[in-house]
Amino acid sequence: MVVIDPAHGGADTGARGEGGTQEKDVVLVLARVLRSELQRQGLQVVLTREADTDRSLDDRAAAGNAPRRGIFISLHVATVGLPGTARTYFYPAPSGATGPLAQGIRLVPWERAQEPFAAASRQLAELVQVQLGQKLRGSPEVPAAAAVRQLRIVAAPAIAVELSSIAAEKKELEQLAPALAAAIARGVSDYLAASRGGVR
Repeated sequence: MVVIDPAHGGADTGARGEGGTQEKDVVLVLARVLRSELQRQGLQVVLTREADTDRSLDDRAAAGNAPRRGIFISLHVATVGLPGTARTYFYPAPSGATGPLAQGIRLVPWERAQEPFAAASRQLAELVQVQLGQKLRGSPEVPAAAAVRQLRIVAAPAIAVELSSIAAEKKELEQLAPALAAAIARGVSDYLAASRGGVR
């Protein structure tokens, strides 16, 4: 199962462009297009919000933590960056950490939920970023490590994808949705194939 998190919502508008574009609206459109693309590949997909509602970070993470085997993707729109590009983020593992699951511990503190999945999240981010670089020219070649709280509390492979930039008109950003969705979906497909030991 893939859990897609359209960031913000409700009173939390996220980034705002000079022309009135609001991040919360754009990411919901992006999430719906991505859902369709992933479903077309035969994957089960859940959105953390279906409308302009405000959900807490904990509620969003809980949706990502519910499936025994899932992937969590949080969608954002940047305030800066080259328009029409996108970057993937993963939560950095603490240096020297082996991960509680590797030690046989099944319960981990909420704030450390991502730790056992750090390597998987990084691999997912790298595969998605490769595809973003091909579909959205000018995008960075590699993902970035970032201490995104939303990712830290997810007990599954988790990434954030940020489209640039909110300075563009809403319609321009929404026109990028098919390319963004195709890139993310291909990266997810490549990740699943690699994690199963398959070759795509």
